[in-house]
Amino acid sequence: MSVKTRGLNQMLKELEMRFGEQGMRRISDQALEDAAKEFVKELISQFQSFKDTGGSIDEITISDIYVENGVRTIRIHWKGPKGRYRIIHLNEWGTIKNPNPAGKGKIAKAMKSSEKAYRDAVKKAIKEHIIYGRA
Repeated sequence: MSVKTRGLNQMLKELEMRFGEQGMRRISDQALEDAAKEFVKELISQFQSFKDTGGSIDEITISDIYVENGVRTIRIHWKGPKGRYRIIHLNEWGTIKNPNPAGKGKIAKAMKSSEKAYRDAVKKAIKEHIIYGRA
């Protein structure tokens, strides 16, 4: 699936001229954090369908914002005492012995379901900074 956008570069230049580089960074950081929270909510609701002890849900963690290959990024990962990060891949893709586990495809489904929430978070962050001048 692809999206064709016209005038995006011009809009970004105008926003950067209005808010400055640091202001745009704050806007994008706020949008990233809001979108990550929305994704985690959706991920938790998807994981409820195959919950056993709740370890996979309890260990969902949102990283701090960092720069990767010149792009501001936030990562959702599993970290905690139960070591659920070891089996998340197996739940998502299955194994030879269990090709269709109960949680198969739930992360991908959560990503697909939260795309609109991500776009809405970006719009909200930009709108707040334009209307209320919070940049």
